[in-house]
Amino acid sequence: MPAPRKYPLELRERAVRMYRTAEPKPVIRRMAEELGVHHEALRNWIRQAEADAGERDDLLTTAEREELAALRKENAQLKRANEVLRTASAFSRPSSTRPGPGDGAR
Repeated sequence: MPAPRKYPLELRERAVRMYRTAEPKPVIRRMAEELGVHHEALRNWIRQAEADAGERDDLLTTAEREELAALRKENAQLKRANEVLRTASAFSRPSSTRPGPGDGAR
């Protein structure tokens, strides 16, 4: 379960919309103080909105972040499953399809 958000999503969306529609662009630190949020939080929200809009190439979009998180989770589950199978196979008896000593196969 993800950690609870410090700021409501509505505040985040409104703050980003206010910044993006303002001309000239306001100073982020001053705008953050007026909204009662940390300036780095506001700066990150704006950067993420720009990435989602295709205006930035240096950040993953929200959809890409979600896909990456899902793939990492699936990868961890598969690694755990492989470890369980590897451990179980070490305790299982030898297969009856392989010729062994005394089977008459030479």
